[in-house]
Amino acid sequence: MRKNDCKLIALVFLVQLCLPGATRQAPAQAEKTAYPAMAPLDEYLIADQNAEVALARSAAPASISDSAEVMVLGRTGFTTAVKGTNGFLCIVERSWGAATDEPEFWNSKVRAPICFNPPAARTFARIFLMKTKLALAGKSKAEILAATAAAMDNKELPALEPGAMCYMMSKHQYLNDRGLNWHPHLMFFVSGDAAKSWGADQPGSPIMAANDPEERVTILMVWVGNWSDGSPAPPMEH
Repeated sequence: MRKNDCKLIALVFLVQLCLPGATRQAPAQAEKTAYPAMAPLDEYLIADQNAEVALARSAAPASISDSAEVMVLGRTGFTTAVKGTNGFLCIVERSWGAATDEPEFWNSKVRAPICFNPPAARTFARIFLMKTKLALAGKSKAEILAATAAAMDNKELPALEPGAMCYMMSKHQYLNDRGLNWHPHLMFFVSGDAAKSWGADQPGSPIMAANDPEERVTILMVWVGNWSDGSPAPPMEH
């Protein structure tokens, strides 16, 4: 699997990336018509709250997630189901975590367990929580993009804190129709263009970088060898 393809699969719900190669254009065009609008709300909800809590916690090793705050999705947004003690926040992201021009922005099958560390929970996660409220209020993709951009410009959303990162190590994640559960990984959020200073995307470097213009960060991703439960993940193809 080519490195650019791996990046696309893992980050499709967070960032806008171009599909490499003309051979990818036909599938992308098909996906653009697969999810033209938001599905009925019930398709995004998980009926069993305990199941959603367990899925959210599977994003990170139990030593982290067992003490984290856990939020679950309801009809008007995410609410706290379990109070945490370590500052981490675990949730199951839905499809609107993606950039607004992603073909799978309304894919109701997406279930992406993610556990934010304290700096990310206080800052970066707030963008997704706002997008969720807007999506559930029936706003269009253009309206969601405009509202979140205005909130960042007006300082209604907090500036990204240094050290913000998240765990995405759930064996049960469904990132998108192309990648399914793909591979366990960590993500680091850095303001500005940080790829060069991290040595990302260089030959032999384990770090991949992607610019996220809608959320105004560089996302740096590192694969890890085990799922959150400690079991080995399939080896990556290169």
